[in-house]
Amino acid sequence: MRVWIFFLFCLAGNTLAAPTEEEPVVEEELEVGANPVQVETGEFDEAIEVVEDVIAENPCLNHHCKKGKVCEVDDSNQPMCVCQDPLICPAPVGDFEHVCGTDNKTYKSSCHFFATKCALEGTKKGHKLHLDYIGPCKYIAPCLDNELNEFPLRMRDWLKNVLVTLYERDEENDLLTEKQKLRIKKIYENEKRLQAGDHSLDLLALDFEKNYNMYIFPVHWQFGQLDQHPIDGFLSHTELAPLRAPLIPMEHCTTSFFEHCDADQDKYIALEEWANCFGIKEQDIDNDLVI
Repeated sequence: MRVWIFFLFCLAGNTLAAPTEEEPVVEEELEVGANPVQVETGEFDEAIEVVEDVIAENPCLNHHCKKGKVCEVDDSNQPMCVCQDPLICPAPVGDFEHVCGTDNKTYKSSCHFFATKCALEGTKKGHKLHLDYIGPCKYIAPCLDNELNEFPLRMRDWLKNVLVTLYERDEENDLLTEKQKLRIKKIYENEKRLQAGDHSLDLLALDFEKNYNMYIFPVHWQFGQLDQHPIDGFLSHTELAPLRAPLIPMEHCTTSFFEHCDADQDKYIALEEWANCFGIKEQDIDNDLVI
């Protein structure tokens, strides 16, 4: 016990005892005009350079490939896009991830579909193959003439209600631009606006006749949302996919409607053709509304 007490006293003595001789403190002199903050910040320069070197070593980090392709580095360390192997696509969780191609074949997921389409690139079959709709392939009833005439009634009302909903939820989400908000605000605050609901076709037709001006901007807005790759004033089959693919299983006239919109049958839908399909008058078609 006495040994441990003596040992503790020795430790305490070494800790508390004042140094017998102070070592002189040497202050580093900065160069004239040097900013101490800048000098300290300079310590991070090497770290930044290292990060840049890491990025440079992997050219694929900032190289974008379209669906169905993945980035690989060639012998010259240059990024290139190659077709993705369908076998490395994630396994689908359920049937809701299945998609149906225009070849009437069900694919496990959109990843499997686009990987398959990429492998057929440059062939006639690959050129004709597109994603038709979301879900497994199934029988789609033919669209009758009277049903085709009814389709734009529901679509116009749906587009208007989508914009109103976005406007209501846009306070913090930045879902709309300021110009779009100003346009939709007029629709939203109009007391004559037909509220969302399961309305009869007669009521939808009557509302379009009485409140025609409320439908002009929603039709233009949807065109602008789809015309993205590239923004050229025309909608391709690929650009239409985000709208038509989810609709087809619910609206069997979707395909016929968009085919009907392509009046000149050139495989592209111009703004004039699009607006005409929704009943917008020629004098009200305005490129400035595609915002």
